[in-house]
Amino acid sequence: MNQLIDLRVLTLIAFALTNLALLGQVKAVDPTDTFFGGGAGMSVTTGVQDSGFGFEALFSNTTGFNNTAVGAFALFSNTTGVFNTATGANALANNTGNDNTATGFIALSNNTTGSDNTATGLNALALNTTGNSNTANGSQALNNNTTGNNNTADGFQALLSNTTGSSNIAVGFGAGLFLTTGDNNIDIGNSGIPDEANTIRVGTQGTQTKTFIAGVSGAGVSGMAVKVNAAGQLGTAPSSARFKEAIKPIDKASETILALKPVSFRYKKEIDPERTPQFGLVAEEVDKVNPDLVARDAQGKPYTVRYEAVNAMLLNEFLKEHKAFLEEHRTVQKQQNEIDALRAELKEQRALIQKVNARIEMRNPASQVAENNH
Repeated sequence: MNQLIDLRVLTLIAFALTNLALLGQVKAVDPTDTFFGGGAGMSVTTGVQDSGFGFEALFSNTTGFNNTAVGAFALFSNTTGVFNTATGANALANNTGNDNTATGFIALSNNTTGSDNTATGLNALALNTTGNSNTANGSQALNNNTTGNNNTADGFQALLSNTTGSSNIAVGFGAGLFLTTGDNNIDIGNSGIPDEANTIRVGTQGTQTKTFIAGVSGAGVSGMAVKVNAAGQLGTAPSSARFKEAIKPIDKASETILALKPVSFRYKKEIDPERTPQFGLVAEEVDKVNPDLVARDAQGKPYTVRYEAVNAMLLNEFLKEHKAFLEEHRTVQKQQNEIDALRAELKEQRALIQKVNARIEMRNPASQVAENNH
């Protein structure tokens, strides 16, 4: 029985060796090289510690070392590149660069001199030629990248359309899908915009309807108030003249706020579970008075009041009233000065009259004595 088993084992070994011969086992130049497959490592000369498994894997390698190719045509054109790992048919097929890792069918297949790239997934970084330090994780991730550098794509078709853009980060299914040539973008769960640069997009408008960020509420900080527009873009409202045009005084336009009716209210429970008393205005009512004081939602309906604009109008009305008060005060002061002047003049006149009366009284007694002597 044992002899029968041994015979079967020997038969299987012989069969395996026969198949290896048929596949075209290549005799390695260096004992640290290992090649299996028709044409695998065919051109190797002085390369060491190379491993090629598959039809014509590492076929053109001459002096490159520490390369590993698994799959038909994997690292096929590599000649002098070092420290590359290719797993999958045609992975890194045209590579001559260094320190690249490709896992997946046609992953980094067009890479030539690009280095320090990592591609995992079908067609990941497939068209990359000279781009460096890119990381693609997911089927077709960074598929069209050619010369862009320092990109990170994680997800199916993440940064699919990027060609020459650099330093972009995309995370999620189809993240940064439409981004083409822009730089320094971060797209998380967002398909991005062609040619966009220096932009962060998180989530998709209309899909995500609430945002919770820890470490914001209750964290005291000074600075400018953050605003959000109808498109969901965050920012701060600039006040510098260099951002403005058609600048002119408000004049009488602010008088419309005098018709506004402040109210007290509570938000519905789904907005404010605490039901805290609030004070403010109702957007629909403000819209009737002055539509320019209302911000609208995506459907064009009144959503909130532009309280900063209301405050500016209040300031304008205050300044108008203050100016009127000052003018009235100056008028009253002028009148008071005139009254004081009249009083002083009357006082002087009374003093003169008193002097005159005193002189008359002094003269009258002498005249009476003279008359009595006759």
